[in-house]
Amino acid sequence: VQLVESGGGLVQPGGSLRLSCVVSGLIFGIYDMGWYRQAPGKQRELAAGITTGRITNYADSVKGRFTISRDNAKNTVALQMNSLKPDDTAVYYCNTIRDGGFLPWGQGTQVTVAS
Repeated sequence: VQLVESGGGLVQPGGSLRLSCVVSGLIFGIYDMGWYRQAPGKQRELAAGITTGRITNYADSVKGRFTISRDNAKNTVALQMNSLKPDDTAVYYCNTIRDGGFLPWGQGTQVTVAS
């Protein structure tokens, strides 16, 4: 099983980024998936989740700004991030929602929001 995140970078406040995660080695479509993030000195948190039925949920801090989506045919889960704030700076990871992520963690993708 492998999770590969991409799409991070340096962006100014108010900017946008689109993250992508490709999952290989399992039947992707049967898992509820999430995007997690870990800021320096903080615990990893679930920022956004999407069920197998495409029901979405978001942390209050990102609601209205982030949109999670999935493409089961391509084994991918994406996170569109708009109106980015410095507090969104973190390493972003994808994983299952179950057990706070029970698959081997990928390397993540760094998002830095700064002017």
